[in-house]
Amino acid sequence: MKYAIGIDIGGTNTRVALVDENLKMIDRIQFATPADDPAAAIARITESIQGFSVAPDALAGIGMSCPGPLDLKAGTVIVTPNLGKAWFGYPLTRVLAQATGLPVTLENDANLAALAEAAVGGGKDLRYVQFLTISTGIGAGFVVDKKVYQGAHGFACEVANVCLWQDGPVQGALVPGGIEAIASGTAITRRAKAAGLQVRHAGDVNTLALEGNPAAQAIMADAKQYLANFIAALIAINDPEIIILGGSVALKIPGFVETVEALVKEKVFDVIRPTVRVVRSTLDEDSGLLGAAFLAFTSSGD
Repeated sequence: MKYAIGIDIGGTNTRVALVDENLKMIDRIQFATPADDPAAAIARITESIQGFSVAPDALAGIGMSCPGPLDLKAGTVIVTPNLGKAWFGYPLTRVLAQATGLPVTLENDANLAALAEAAVGGGKDLRYVQFLTISTGIGAGFVVDKKVYQGAHGFACEVANVCLWQDGPVQGALVPGGIEAIASGTAITRRAKAAGLQVRHAGDVNTLALEGNPAAQAIMADAKQYLANFIAALIAINDPEIIILGGSVALKIPGFVETVEALVKEKVFDVIRPTVRVVRSTLDEDSGLLGAAFLAFTSSGD
């Protein structure tokens, strides 16, 4: 039996998993990410790997995700709002490979979640799988024949900044009207608070909308309509067999995915409409770890 290591470095927590060749998670460790010290993070990751009950020669390699944008060829973080500046340009893959003696492949978190969907999730029997996470932010990944489509520079599906609304909502460093500034959980909550609503998260906004609050209704309608516009554009460009939505907004707000699918079908050519499938993810928050392990297996040739 061969095994791989899946790693998910997040802005809050880092998770390290031992996964077998059937993509079954055998062991899992989680610790708080040293947000200002990548060397400390690599040391903790190495310690975690060495603590797994597996022979070193049974390990195929390591797949690792990290918030991006990333330089996938150099194995570094270019810039990210979720980690301190010490991470920018830090040679993650080289340092971890030297520490463990294993090959290390880096990908962004949304791409690895997409890879997990294509390997063991809703797209496991399909060739063209589009994934979107609608949560704190908005991320995406497109997988063709069980391989992540990276584009010419590794930036394919870095979608958060895609501008859909001229002079639209502003959020952080995003361009005004970027999809993440409209349809993410952060955006929905921020717009609701700006409208004077007492809310903690997007679910609260949806509850107010269902109770008839006009401001909440408008905010939720914007999120669904613009997300549907965006998905319709992805369908026109990529022609996926399935669009899988994950993240807290998609999974926890009743009817969200179904409404978005119906809206998407209104925005594509008639001949395309029967092919539109927008579904919710059936995988849990550890899907990125499975995607990372799958990446390690396929990158190593196993």
